[in-house]
Amino acid sequence: MGKLSSNDFLQNKLSDAKNHFERALDCKHTEFDDLYPYMIEHPQFFWYKRYVAWSELLTIVKLCVELEIEWQEHFTAKQAEYITSRVMSSRVLDEWYETTDSKEQVS
Repeated sequence: MGKLSSNDFLQNKLSDAKNHFERALDCKHTEFDDLYPYMIEHPQFFWYKRYVAWSELLTIVKLCVELEIEWQEHFTAKQAEYITSRVMSSRVLDEWYETTDSKEQVS
């Protein structure tokens, strides 16, 4: 088994963190559910779960920036903007997945 370069290692971690955040957004199972199974019963659980995933994503991006490793190619321009602003708002939660909704009316 070959050794990963630090660049490949962080790229893999970035991909994992993005996947974790998106699974949390979609209310899908994550490792967090296994760590705190009793939390599912509490309404604030999904907000906290998303916050934890967002924090993980920001941490990996911060490491990439400090090590001068490209991270933006994994995200849309809007997602990269959200990450750069570092604030998880309802807008991030609502608009993370950019849609191609057309403003054209169907007659």
